[in-house]
Amino acid sequence: MATAITPDLIESHQLTREEYDRIVSILGREPTYTELGIFSVMWSEHCSYKSSRLHLKKLPTRSRLVLQGPGENAGVIDIGGGYGIAFKIESHNHPSFIEPFQGAATGVGGILRDVFTMGARPIAVMDALRFGPLQDPGAGARNVRILEGVVSGIAHYGNCFGVPTVGGETMFEASYSGNPLINVFALGIVKHEEVFFGKAEGVGNPVLYVGAKTGRDGIHGASMASAEFTEAAMEKRPNVQVGDPFMEKLLLEACLEAMQTGAIAGIQDMGAAGLTSSSCEMASRAGTGIELDLDHVPQRESGMTAYEMMLSESQERMLLVARAGREHEVAAVFKKWGLDAVAIGRVTASGRLTVRHRGQVVADIPADALARQAPLYDRPHNVKPYRTAPLEGPSFRSTDLRRDLETLLASDDLCSKRWIWEQYDYMVRTNTVAGPGTDAAVLRIKETGTALAMALDGNGRYSYLSPREGARLIVAECCRNLSATGALPVATTNNLNFGNPERPEIMAQLVESIEGMAEACAFFEVPITGGNVSLYNETLGEAIFPTPVVGIVGLMNAPRPATVDFKEPGHAVILLGGLGRCDDAQFGGTQYAKHVLKSLWGLPPALDMEYEKRVQAAIREIVAEGLAASSHDVGDGGLAVALLESSFGKGIGAQVVLDSGLRPEFLLFHEGPSRILVSTPQPARIQSIAVRHGVEAPRIGDTILGKVEIRNRQTPLMDCGVLEMKQLWESGLEKLLGSSSKL
Repeated sequence: MATAITPDLIESHQLTREEYDRIVSILGREPTYTELGIFSVMWSEHCSYKSSRLHLKKLPTRSRLVLQGPGENAGVIDIGGGYGIAFKIESHNHPSFIEPFQGAATGVGGILRDVFTMGARPIAVMDALRFGPLQDPGAGARNVRILEGVVSGIAHYGNCFGVPTVGGETMFEASYSGNPLINVFALGIVKHEEVFFGKAEGVGNPVLYVGAKTGRDGIHGASMASAEFTEAAMEKRPNVQVGDPFMEKLLLEACLEAMQTGAIAGIQDMGAAGLTSSSCEMASRAGTGIELDLDHVPQRESGMTAYEMMLSESQERMLLVARAGREHEVAAVFKKWGLDAVAIGRVTASGRLTVRHRGQVVADIPADALARQAPLYDRPHNVKPYRTAPLEGPSFRSTDLRRDLETLLASDDLCSKRWIWEQYDYMVRTNTVAGPGTDAAVLRIKETGTALAMALDGNGRYSYLSPREGARLIVAECCRNLSATGALPVATTNNLNFGNPERPEIMAQLVESIEGMAEACAFFEVPITGGNVSLYNETLGEAIFPTPVVGIVGLMNAPRPATVDFKEPGHAVILLGGLGRCDDAQFGGTQYAKHVLKSLWGLPPALDMEYEKRVQAAIREIVAEGLAASSHDVGDGGLAVALLESSFGKGIGAQVVLDSGLRPEFLLFHEGPSRILVSTPQPARIQSIAVRHGVEAPRIGDTILGKVEIRNRQTPLMDCGVLEMKQLWESGLEKLLGSSSKL
């Protein structure tokens, strides 16, 4: 008996009455229950980007290196020698709150499939993680549980699959207590001529289901990711998928081998919305139709309905279009790897997604209506972006600068994340030249004899104070991290994490962030090749900080990358870019303001993009000429923190004499951009390069054994032992985790 479509049923599918009426108009009739479910997931925010599509068009997406931009499973750029790299970032935020281990694990699995669906073999993963404070009296224990589960899930999936997790970032803010952010960035390598696309080409070609069997896990996962959390969120565990990394490894090898046969015309990951999204998107891209018979879908649970099979987000599955008459070649490959490969339909000329189950047509929908004609909203945003932080901060003077530095080094944001990354296998496949703990990861590309770099950056505090400037700053910093290693930044993938877009002040955050990112990506010539938008990151009406995250890839032009650590005593220490500028307003978003003053105010640091670009060009030339014994971006925590971080590797510190009229707190801890700390045995040559690029490069000191001394003119500011400070830094996270368990 047909299910009656009631107002409550429409609302439970997170469709508005206007959207439902539009569905009726498209179909010319009331939808079936299965069709209602199909529309609900394809028109969800997670799949359709109905609140952001209008503004995403502002992002630059082209360059001479871009082979495939947004619109496919992953972007692809040319790296020379006939090879390209496919890369993308995705979020798994809501699932990781409900079930941290599986939410994070399947986030890794999903982004890996996006990469190898393009025909690329994954060679690296990075992650950008955001959690609530570990010592929050009310939520600390839960935040610890989420962090531990997420890290375990990432480690489990990546390690078992056999892909190195080569770096990332982990930050903590109260706004993430009810809504952690799990953004995963993956990259793979592919020959130009072997790039595959998600198109259902060739009328009459068979449609094959390959991989794991379908179960009831993940049903309505896309819809869940398109709604705010309520007190009932923990009841949504069935919406979280369950991953099997060993199965995914088999799927990877089977897919890449099957692609080599020439028998595959198109391939698509069954990710969010599962069989629904993969089928209608493949048909829509090719201008064809797809007819499915669900009786042939491999199932691991009995009695599954058409609704459940179409909406299931069971992991490790792909949809293939084989060339007619050659499907047996594909099936033979998958049989060899012990995986299902079953014909469940065919490509048609109808332009429709037609679904049969038990002899009945249960869905018949124009493919474009699902994949391309979802509602497009220009949501109100002509208001100030949401913020409650004051423009002016507290009056303060430090009584103990060394103690302030100790507080920063032991803080959750700045302490060593070794406890996290030691759980990851970051050396598997033997491509990792520079891994976790560096400004940017560097990977050897054996196929071309070259190397590339990857970096991830985001700063919710900056973006909260000014979404536009915050986005510009994170693009600049990510490019700077790459440049500091000697890599030329060339392309970007982004993950936009925001609250409820139906609130104009939140929508204003999103719009201004996109526009700031567009401006910076265009200026630094790092186009967006794809990405992810994650909205409705709110719990009980409280939104996260606006958190755009960028992953940028760079091509190594230097014979070897520069690393962070001071190498030996007696080297000159140069601050490329100069001491920078700061005032009271620009200090309110710093780590010092957060951890020492327990406050947030003002605006982010000011960015001069022209100057930033010159600094980056200078450091790339310096590294390429082998002049930098070490190179480290001055970022979170400012100059004092950067000096100590450069000292921890080999126990070699620095004796520094500054010449500035800035207040000591600003001089040591401001986070102004466009600054790179360099040690070198050849300071004159570096300063000559800096002059040519029109940037400051004061020699601020020399490396020495065992301690860091800092003076400003004749005034001593700080004197500390490297080993003592390193102990605070290395033990910070473990101490926070241990003390949180007692809350």
